Amino acid sequence: MYQDTIAAIATPVGEGGIGIVRLSGPEANDVASALFRRGRGFRSVAVAGLQSHQLYYGAIVDPASGRQVDEVMLVRMAAPRTYTREDVVEISCHGGLTPVREVLSLCLAQGARPAEAGEFTLRAFMNGRIDLSQAEAVSGVVSARTVQSLDLAVGELRGRLSQRLSPARDSLVETLAYLDAAADFPDDEIPPFDLEPALEEARAALEVVVASAKTGLLYREGIQVAIVGRPNVGKSSLLNTLLRSERAIVTEVAGTTRDVIAESINLRGIPATLLDTAGITETEDIVEKIGVHRSQRALATSGLALFVLDRSEPATSEDLVVADLLGERLEDGEVLVALNKSDLPASPSIDLALKRLPGVPVVEISTLSGAGIDELESALYELVVGRSELTAEPALVTVRQLDALRRALDGVVAAQSGLVLEVPLDLLAVDVRTALYAVGEITGERVSEAVLDEIFSRFCIGK
Repeated sequence: MYQDTIAAIATPVGEGGIGIVRLSGPEANDVASALFRRGRGFRSVAVAGLQSHQLYYGAIVDPASGRQVDEVMLVRMAAPRTYTREDVVEISCHGGLTPVREVLSLCLAQGARPAEAGEFTLRAFMNGRIDLSQAEAVSGVVSARTVQSLDLAVGELRGRLSQRLSPARDSLVETLAYLDAAADFPDDEIPPFDLEPALEEARAALEVVVASAKTGLLYREGIQVAIVGRPNVGKSSLLNTLLRSERAIVTEVAGTTRDVIAESINLRGIPATLLDTAGITETEDIVEKIGVHRSQRALATSGLALFVLDRSEPATSEDLVVADLLGERLEDGEVLVALNKSDLPASPSIDLALKRLPGVPVVEISTLSGAGIDELESALYELVVGRSELTAEPALVTVRQLDALRRALDGVVAAQSGLVLEVPLDLLAVDVRTALYAVGEITGERVSEAVLDEIFSRFCIGK
């Protein structure tokens, strides 16, 4: 248990219905007792004597001046049945910058110190309430952008990732125990142990989690889709149609969009960021040149490209330039063509652009009538599914966790190869230990202080 008491505002900054100041640590009750006055009579009370996990009405008073700062509801939560497994007090104030900041300031004046980013969750981890994968899942719950992402994060918060890693971890522990014993005591009679099935069990379990982790990373991080094409083909209109709102300015004048506009949509549960780009064209206008450069950069960094063509007009040299830019992405299945203005007669020469993108899926749409938009969303989703090899049971992981999973799998594969080549047992143990340590980096059994600092620094203060 920690020896100091921390305090922070646990709700978003700004005006709202309620604002919460959270205290955690051995002096949480004493700090609250100095400030809280109970009931309509606002009488002093020992917070430690209040019933745990029950709300009490009262006021926060500045003990130095006697000034009432705010009417509040206070809840005391006695250790260990708390988020941090320490004594916790939460003070619910009226929402707004001034009330919560005043209450926090008084808590700090009574001896609490400001909590660092993610420190409440860090204490929950350090005090054994959750493992590291669950701690990182807290961030996933907070940042979830779709219902599906939230469901996955809540599952990981309950320890699903650690449970799925348990078979691999158990096999690796058993294998390493045998290898170390056999290497350290070669002359003693060590009980026989079959290494091959144990390593295969670890490998199979890790392969399943790695495959599902790729899917989970997509649900966590989402995907960027660059909407590209020459000026005035309907890119901004398509963005507005997909968003179901008028986000981008749309006019008959070519080149209205001068910068990249980024907006998010829910693509069948996958968070997708749409990048409406400036039309890619040759121009002498310095501002338009900057816009074209940013469009090309957005295209280069996006996961998918949505190429918009005006099917009612002949293909232009600018259409062909964009098609050629997309040609290098064909092999990875990262391009989808939207033929806009399906409500108008089609120009035969539009095929000139399509021929430069053989095999690319094509959807005819009308941003004016909305025709084909559902089919376009389905095609986008199928493209994401196809290139990401989505699994039925995704694991919501971070980039750090996926890296550790891959290193664990590499260690097991190396050990299996060593077993076939009949390398010495102590060398096999090196690979198995590498795999086991990598698994421990996910659950928190083996993780450095620097890694912990990096993980929890991404959390908001108060969580």
